Amino acid sequence: MIAAPDDTPKDHPMATAKKTSAPKPRALSMHVGLNSVSAAHYEGWDGPLAACENDARDLAALAKKQGFAPTVLLTKKGTRAALLKAMRAAAKALKAGDRFLLTFSGHGGQVPDTNRDEPDRKDETWCLWDGQLIDDELYLELSRFARGVRVVVLSDSCHSGSVTRARLPPPPPPGQRVRLMPDAVAMRVYGAHQAQYDALQSAVFKAAAAARTDDPDAALAQVAVSGPAAQALTLTGPFKPAVLLISGCQDNQFSMDGEHNGAFTEQVLRTWNHGRFAGSWAQLHAQVRAAMPASQSPNLFVLGPPAEAAALAAAPAFRP
Repeated sequence: MIAAPDDTPKDHPMATAKKTSAPKPRALSMHVGLNSVSAAHYEGWDGPLAACENDARDLAALAKKQGFAPTVLLTKKGTRAALLKAMRAAAKALKAGDRFLLTFSGHGGQVPDTNRDEPDRKDETWCLWDGQLIDDELYLELSRFARGVRVVVLSDSCHSGSVTRARLPPPPPPGQRVRLMPDAVAMRVYGAHQAQYDALQSAVFKAAAAARTDDPDAALAQVAVSGPAAQALTLTGPFKPAVLLISGCQDNQFSMDGEHNGAFTEQVLRTWNHGRFAGSWAQLHAQVRAAMPASQSPNLFVLGPPAEAAALAAAPAFRP
């Protein structure tokens, strides 16, 4: 049978209409790895590590293969200004349905909590090249992403687990490097730069209040933390995006450095197995945690609209 000719006039709207497709979701990533910090900003301490730059490079390569456009900040380029600039640019660029992956590999630290919302009166930090990024600042920046953006943070540092900060970590294994700024150094650094770090906490508190959001630490205090089965529970808080954080350890543990990768990042890459892993973020966390020693138990928690945060935890790891 010969098909009947199409006699729709060429100037008919149905003939001239072009098919339009929704724009492809964007995927941006930032990978920060510091093998040392500036002694000038840490009162003579430079915190040498071996594997953090490799962690950043390897995770950036993984992300690129999965369609992310990566930004890599290594050691001297891992400054406060560079990280904040890149995060704010991503927050402005990304819309509902887009993805943002942030990975950090380096030392974790602490500064005294000036607004007294921490049970142990300390705020956790990432040690960047020229100063610490306080957890209050990090969560405020994350809250700037739009509703519907999916944000995943992988943190391979000490003091990175959750909001459970009740116990001091045990001594590290002899001869091994830990990604932790020593307490004595932390207090020396804070004493020399107290005005700066106090002002940063105050600025975050005021910005959160102006935006009519809860203080970031007050929100974090309500976060439900997953157990070994990686059951990701959610928080209804000020966060518009769905945010998932998988950390290298609990807050009462150390994240260990390595020769090529940190212990946590090494296990993430091993579990990923060049893309053969097909599970969710929650399953990735569960498998990584099961493969690591009891002395370093990676943690997972989520923030944001409950249904969207739960969906993120159940979404395929690293994939669209």
